[in-house]
Amino acid sequence: MLQLHTFSHSSASYRVRIALALKGVASENHAVSLIANDHLSEAYKALNPEGRVPAIVTEQGVLTQSFAIMDWLEDTIPQPSLYPADPWQRALCRAFAHAIASDIFPVQNLGVRRKLTADFGADEARTVQWCAEWIAKGFMALEAETAKRGWHDGRGYLFGPTPTLADICLVPQMNNARRYGVDLAPFPSLVSADAKARAHPAFVTTAPETQVG
Repeated sequence: MLQLHTFSHSSASYRVRIALALKGVASENHAVSLIANDHLSEAYKALNPEGRVPAIVTEQGVLTQSFAIMDWLEDTIPQPSLYPADPWQRALCRAFAHAIASDIFPVQNLGVRRKLTADFGADEARTVQWCAEWIAKGFMALEAETAKRGWHDGRGYLFGPTPTLADICLVPQMNNARRYGVDLAPFPSLVSADAKARAHPAFVTTAPETQVG
C-alpha cells in the first residue's frame, strides 16, 4: 500500500488526498505536522530532503511535489482521469490549476509567512493581510477566466461533468481564502465551483477536518 506523508491543513497534501480518493487508491497516511516542525526533523528529511509535504512512498521509491504525484497517478491509473478529454480544455484546466499552485499558493505558505515575521517583523495581522491580498489578486484573474469560458454552476464541475485538476486545486485554496478572511463576494463563479466540488465524496472524506494531525 502507498504511504502518504501528509499534513491535514497543507493545500498540497489535500490535493494529493483528493486525487487518490478520486482514483480509488487507498493509502496509509502518516501525519507530518508543519506547526510542530515535523517536516524539519532529521528522520523526515532522510525520507524527503526537501522537508516539505506531501511525500508518497511507492514500490519504486519516494515521490515528492503534489503535481508530480498526481501526474504519476494519472499515468499509472488513467481512469477516472483528472483532466478533460479535449486537448484544449485539458490545457485550460492545467493553466487554471497552475495559476493556483504556482502563482497564488507559494506566496502565502507557512515558510513565507514565517520569513515575513522573522526577517521583516511582520505581525500576525500583517501576514494575514499579505496572504489575503495575494489570494484576492489571483482570484480576480481566475474569476475572469472562468466567466470568459461561459461557465456557470449549472454546468457541473469547472471543466466538465467530473472533478478535474482544476477543482482539486481550487478547493484547498478556497479554504485558505476563508482562513485569511478574503471577501469572496467578487468571485461568484469560484464560490459556486468550490461548493459543487467540496460536496463530492472524494473531497469530503479527505478534507482537513477529517484528518489526524
